[in-house]
Amino acid sequence: MAEKTIMDHNEAQISARATRRQITLVFLTLLASLFAAAQGTTSGHFGVIHDFRGGKDGAYPLAGLTIDRSGNLYGTALAGGRGTCLPSNTGCGTVFELTNSLSGWILEPLYAFRGGNDGAGPYGRVVIGPNGSLYGTTIDGGRNTCLSGCGVVFELKPAACASVPCPWTETILYRFRGNNDGFYPSGDLVFDQAGDLYGTTTQGGSQGPGTVYELTPSDRNWAESILYNFPSQGPGNPCSGVIFDHAGNLYGTATAPNGAIFQLTHSISGWMENTVYTFQGNRQGSVTEGGLILGESGNLIGATAFGGPENGGTVYSLRPSKEGWDLRTLYGFAGQGESGPMAQLTMDAARNLYGTTKGNPAAGTWGTVFKLTHNSSGWTETVLHRFTGGRDGGSPNSNLVFDNHGNLYGTTSAGGASNYGVVFEITP
Repeated sequence: MAEKTIMDHNEAQISARATRRQITLVFLTLLASLFAAAQGTTSGHFGVIHDFRGGKDGAYPLAGLTIDRSGNLYGTALAGGRGTCLPSNTGCGTVFELTNSLSGWILEPLYAFRGGNDGAGPYGRVVIGPNGSLYGTTIDGGRNTCLSGCGVVFELKPAACASVPCPWTETILYRFRGNNDGFYPSGDLVFDQAGDLYGTTTQGGSQGPGTVYELTPSDRNWAESILYNFPSQGPGNPCSGVIFDHAGNLYGTATAPNGAIFQLTHSISGWMENTVYTFQGNRQGSVTEGGLILGESGNLIGATAFGGPENGGTVYSLRPSKEGWDLRTLYGFAGQGESGPMAQLTMDAARNLYGTTKGNPAAGTWGTVFKLTHNSSGWTETVLHRFTGGRDGGSPNSNLVFDNHGNLYGTTSAGGASNYGVVFEITP
């Protein structure tokens, strides 16, 4: 059975941070202040709006957040809640909601996974469906034909109850079987206009390194169709989901061997794959774990976690041309063995780009929140916050979302008072 190398890597990092934090916190705080003085921060205010305790609220929010029209935040925590799922035995993960009131932000656990058929370990965000339900995946649980379960796709609906808190009702849409249908789903789901769901599995398929799948509602069940099987030799192991362009084509990223961008186009005979770009692991960058966003001119914008001109990852743009697709490196992050962006970027109305870098605790860095601004000489980085690994959190693996007032929200997978991660806010 294939090992979950991506997830194991993150769990190992979380464990390592917990053992190092006490002996390095003072030094890291001083180091962070020196970096901030050297590179500068904005006038915005950083604040923690929830500090995870590892209990009912969850632990290790690895993915980022989703925001609704009312400004409520929804997210997932990889562990915590209930159950004794491996490897941490600290719960099987949660889905939560954060609402803002006069007394501040209040977290309500919407659902706690139990493991087994129920699912365990939500590794991606939840998305809001056309019916107002939340949809997402767990990388574990479900059928036991995989090492710790093959993963599930789930739906959460608000329950009709007067008690507070009021847990939502879970429905399993699909349980992966661990063979040609794929297994270990990861990343964000996306709906098409007909209400079908699309996503990726990091493993499985007919050749092994993952799939792109579609789930179609049929009576009371959902039927899975495999749109693409990644080849045994070449780009594979997608973990960020897919996005649509205006023509209905699908795009996504593959992490192995150095990263690649793929396109799926639909025709009468089915879906056809085109590898848009393959990264070589040099100055172009490597490890495209984060997802893509679509620019106004049809270009694809994403990030690499490593490599690049300064060896700390890159932000890139791919633009279609007559000869294919042209890669342009918009910005290279400085770093030596540090991890750059691991999640999808965010663009504001002025076309500025925002994201997080994960850093490397072993090297004394815990990641940043950044803004990239375009001018006549190129792209300029502004560090909005530099994490210390202490109460402010550390090692974000998160996207960022804006509310209607221009405030930014995200999560960190470590740090906080109990070292289970935080939800943070940056106000202008």
